[in-house]
Amino acid sequence: MSPALFLIPLSIVLTPFVKAQRYGTLIPEVHPALAWQKCTSLGSCVAQAGKVVLDANWRWYHHIYYSSSYACYDGTWHTELFANGEMLNQNCGLEGIPSYSEFGITTSGNALRLQFVTHPSGSQSPNVGSRVYLMADDNTYAIFKPLAQEITFDVDMSNLPCGITADIHFAEMAADGGIAESGGWNTSGAKYGTGYCGAQCPRDVRFVQGHPNYQGMGPIPPPGGIGPFGFCCAEMDLWQANSFSTTAMTAHPCDISGRSKCEEDQCGGSAPSGSIHNGFCDPHGCDFNPHRMGNPSFYGTGNTVDTTRRFTVVTQFITDDGTPSGSLVEIRRKYVQNSVPISNLAILDPSFDSITSAYCDQQKAAFADTTIFQTKGGLSALGAAFKRGMVLVLSIYDDRDANMLWLDSQYPPNADPNILGVTRGICATTSGVPADVEATFPTSSVMISNIKFGPIGSTA
Repeated sequence: MSPALFLIPLSIVLTPFVKAQRYGTLIPEVHPALAWQKCTSLGSCVAQAGKVVLDANWRWYHHIYYSSSYACYDGTWHTELFANGEMLNQNCGLEGIPSYSEFGITTSGNALRLQFVTHPSGSQSPNVGSRVYLMADDNTYAIFKPLAQEITFDVDMSNLPCGITADIHFAEMAADGGIAESGGWNTSGAKYGTGYCGAQCPRDVRFVQGHPNYQGMGPIPPPGGIGPFGFCCAEMDLWQANSFSTTAMTAHPCDISGRSKCEEDQCGGSAPSGSIHNGFCDPHGCDFNPHRMGNPSFYGTGNTVDTTRRFTVVTQFITDDGTPSGSLVEIRRKYVQNSVPISNLAILDPSFDSITSAYCDQQKAAFADTTIFQTKGGLSALGAAFKRGMVLVLSIYDDRDANMLWLDSQYPPNADPNILGVTRGICATTSGVPADVEATFPTSSVMISNIKFGPIGSTA
């Protein structure tokens, strides 16, 4: 029976009022274990019994009183089930996930595998992509404070074609998933993957600080759809890449402290009117993409960093005084493959091989890009977010807005590829169409393993 064919019984409307982003009680949540390490010096690391949790957007969200067969959201918000946001939160709940493998998420020891497309049992549509968060325990996200620290992980990118990216980043999310700051609207929290925010001020999140984000949200396959509100916070993209000659490390500052709800054009990067620079954050950021900088032979199949084999990625956050209390002045990258260290390439000017304020100034000028990175506070603002703490986000996805061309092809696609900064990778401008990659490369995957975090020089 379609949810549109029945009326909510009066007894449901009169159930005791609960103003909260609720969780259901039908299916238990079982977080996959993922070990990682905290280091104090090279060779001195302590294993952490971490776990991962899938974002709330991917979860079954259904009517918890009337019948488990009625979805409150299944790609479309079924507003016939609730008159307003308060009633939605009263009558609908997020369910747990007992088997993450149905969403293409598997772990083994310190390794996490994310598969692109799967077909969960009981679902009428395939699951596309995933986004998980590293947890300290079953109710709390692990919090990282990167200043004067480094993070290291191994990646196997060999099974990721054009149009799909593996994404590992820090986001200034709340450790409890937003329970405390929701004013009672969120009782699900980190256990159910709530509270995602980012520099794009994402408007596809179903809840913002526990409040339903359903008005105007379109019937786009899960976990898609755009609502009127977004959720903004600082973001540091450690790794956005596939196997085709492209990888980007990008710093995204915000001119707010912590997290902030936005609406429509105020959301900037996700604003429908194209007011991309009007938001709280810098959606473009200051990026370091070797191919975009004019060195197509650095990263990719058979290149200096060879994507046909596993390798180690090290990202260091350097402060002006070398301590976690200092100011962020540099973000440095190095690689290790087959036990051989590989330094980042020098670009634009031989003195630049990392992200610094001077590099970002010169890069923006060379590419004729806007200077929103600087106006949103640059490295100083990002460093302040690092001091407050970040959550580690790991994901795989395609791109319904720009076919991932901004990462692995020419962007804008109709621009002259000879203009500096336009060419970002070797993928064709016709590649990356979601319907194509989802049908052709469903078993694409990324393997992320051996995550370590500690003072600079301690992890690799």
